[in-house]
Amino acid sequence: MDSLYVILTTKPGVFRTEVGDDVDIIETYDYVFYGRALAVFRIARLHGDTRLVVTEETPPYVVNRVPSKFLEKFASVEAARKELAHLTRFGSMESTLTLRAGAAVAEH
Repeated sequence: MDSLYVILTTKPGVFRTEVGDDVDIIETYDYVFYGRALAVFRIARLHGDTRLVVTEETPPYVVNRVPSKFLEKFASVEAARKELAHLTRFGSMESTLTLRAGAAVAEH
């Protein structure tokens, strides 16, 4: 199987997305909107079909196991980056998407 990439989202205080051994995190970005940290986005490489764990961070702390087949997939890291940039820019609104230093792994 060729590598497929997805964009994973965590919204601190709302929910977090966790991965298992069959997913490699390639890059991690912090998203800030008008000075407020709203989300953490991660571009990840899938090693086949898997389930991601999405856990609510407020009561009742619901845990969902989401099949990766429901996620939009990208053929390259660059394609995922382009989509992430598109998703996080709204005209002249004040937003930043910052790559975390040391948060990337080498692509194979």
